[in-house]
Amino acid sequence: MLSITTIALLLLAPVLVWRVYSRIKAQMKRQRSIMQRHYTGVGAFAALALVAAAKLAANPAMLGWLLAGVAGGIAYGVWGLKLTRFEATREGAFFTPNPRLGLVVAMQFLAMLMYIVFAIYANQGSGNPTPSAGDFPFSAPSLGLVAGYFATYSAGLLKWRFKLRKEINET
Repeated sequence: MLSITTIALLLLAPVLVWRVYSRIKAQMKRQRSIMQRHYTGVGAFAALALVAAAKLAANPAMLGWLLAGVAGGIAYGVWGLKLTRFEATREGAFFTPNPRLGLVVAMQFLAMLMYIVFAIYANQGSGNPTPSAGDFPFSAPSLGLVAGYFATYSAGLLKWRFKLRKEINET
């Protein structure tokens, strides 16, 4: 028998997914390239992967899955950069990411988080120990994919901006 709280959570989950999807989709339009954001992206997502790797160092299988996810994210990020439209105008530097690639990465990560939260919620009162995110085999590759993709994408934007600056200085 499902409690009223569980039913409410199950009914609200699609609303949450839709809101996150529409927010991310709205961000996948033409954007001004801001160097500080790109530096922050590289640093934050690289740190995310390194912290996860340090936490998983005692578990070689999960560390391997994390590294596989990071490698996949890097490849996916390189592909995303190839599909990105770059513009240098008088108003500034702009880029338009491929909306599908970023949405896929973000939504798979959201699905993983929602699954883990629901599993932890469903475990309440069962007498079993509360699982952690590292107890789910798909969490490491999912986290690695997100970290690898967004760090690579940010690094690619920085590379483009440095190349653009060099071209401007040469003229």
